[in-house]
Amino acid sequence: MEVHKRLGNGFQEVIYQRALEIEMKMARLEFAREMEMSIFYRDYEIGTRRVDFFVENKIMVELKAFIKLEDVHLAQAMNYVEAYKMEIGLLINFGAKSLEFKRVHNNKILNHD
Repeated sequence: MEVHKRLGNGFQEVIYQRALEIEMKMARLEFAREMEMSIFYRDYEIGTRRVDFFVENKIMVELKAFIKLEDVHLAQAMNYVEAYKMEIGLLINFGAKSLEFKRVHNNKILNHD
């Protein structure tokens, strides 16, 4: 990915967010950055969370800047796609020497069909 190629690793997450926003604008992608989303439990709103990006009204993108992605980061991204009732998400880690990314699915939607 262009952002990781140009910046490398070692910056804070917000730096990668800003750079990725520029790349998405240049690619003419429709997106929202740090969109406040409600979290529901049994149809009750119990809080809110800001997602890093929603792209093309379909994909939730969660950014990290850790040396290595851990299972907890993947679980967090999976929880977000479920909580936001999104079908798919992308977890991107800019903190490693090589760019890491994981595609995450909402198993509640996939298993519901």
